[in-house]
Amino acid sequence: MAVKLVSSARHKNFYIRGTVGKQTVFESTRTSVRKEAEQYLAKRHAELWHEHIYGKRAVITFRQAVTAYLEVEKRSLSTQRYLERLVVYFADTQMSKITQVSVDKAYKHILADPEHAAATTKIRSVITPLRSVMEFAAIRDWCDRPAFKNPKTTSARTHFLRPDEASRLVMSAASHLQPLLIFLIGTGCRMSEAMELDWQHVDLKGNRCVVWQKQGNERHVDLPPVVIRTLTCLPWREGRVFRPGGQKKASNAAYHDSGRQYGGQIKSGWSYACKRAGLPGTVRRWTPKGAKREKVWFVPEITPHGLRHTWASWHYCIHKDIMRLQYDGGWSTVAMVSRYAKLMPDIYQDEIIQWWEHGPKGLEWPDETQEPLPNARIQNEQTLHSSPQKEKELLLARALLVAQEIIEDQRKIILSLRQS
Repeated sequence: MAVKLVSSARHKNFYIRGTVGKQTVFESTRTSVRKEAEQYLAKRHAELWHEHIYGKRAVITFRQAVTAYLEVEKRSLSTQRYLERLVVYFADTQMSKITQVSVDKAYKHILADPEHAAATTKIRSVITPLRSVMEFAAIRDWCDRPAFKNPKTTSARTHFLRPDEASRLVMSAASHLQPLLIFLIGTGCRMSEAMELDWQHVDLKGNRCVVWQKQGNERHVDLPPVVIRTLTCLPWREGRVFRPGGQKKASNAAYHDSGRQYGGQIKSGWSYACKRAGLPGTVRRWTPKGAKREKVWFVPEITPHGLRHTWASWHYCIHKDIMRLQYDGGWSTVAMVSRYAKLMPDIYQDEIIQWWEHGPKGLEWPDETQEPLPNARIQNEQTLHSSPQKEKELLLARALLVAQEIIEDQRKIILSLRQS
């Protein structure tokens, strides 16, 4: 039976009904104008017949693939924004016709300043979302697996602080920021993990808290004495642990929840603290549109994420155990933590131990604050031995991580053989 236009008394829009090859078709034209419906019918009949002869690879467009990709599971807001820009450019381009040449041209139309755009920007805005959609399509046999070449990236410098610099940073920060900074330096948690930390997931007696990584994985974090003492000083015990604006305002407030799509919650306080602490950075000057006065802003060389780098470099300086660092920090591969192995010289070991136990020099604690319990686990003490249960957990974690590394290496080898 041929495909034809049909109407319904219940609906204003026209529908197409019939069969092409052995495929039954019944779908809306999304219009109540007959001329437009006839044009839609002619276009769809040609697509369906082409698909019947040559298969789906010949007809699936990028727009259709993205629609299916978004329907399968919920994607982040940032991913959706990147895909929207890709859809505007690729639109109804057949998936099988998207090549490296297409990607090179896409840079010029999608990026604001393609000539000066960093390689990481190209990868994040174009390559990664495009590759994800094409991998999704390839699994369904709509196209071949993507084989795009990433732009050449330069190795970024790993910024971290020495104990004296960390002390200056904390002492230079606003009073409501000091607990957050001490927590980040003492635990190595990501900013998003700290922002989302709730009191119900903090065990001061057990010296541990629970955070969730962006992949949804649960991670148990040991708290050193300085962090225990810092959290004990906070006057609230419900809701979010870290709050903005000082204690009076913080009692009823929480940092803005961006859904982990962007940061900047402590941008002003961070800039101010780094400048007062004498940390390196650059001064940016510009005149906002419509304003008469020039605006000046200090841009620190290190970002808040650098405190995680700081904790990792301190951790390895004390323990000299790369597998334990990976386990305690919640990284997925050993390769991601290997860069921290020789950042901090051994001469700083005693200062690090003192910092994680007593905090920055000069920091005044409230008189009613008690010292941490004597049985508090000191994660930075090299001479202390972990409990048997802790040792078993570490051994099991190391075995799992090694197995994971082997599996990942085998997967890369198989993929390279397929592409060659």
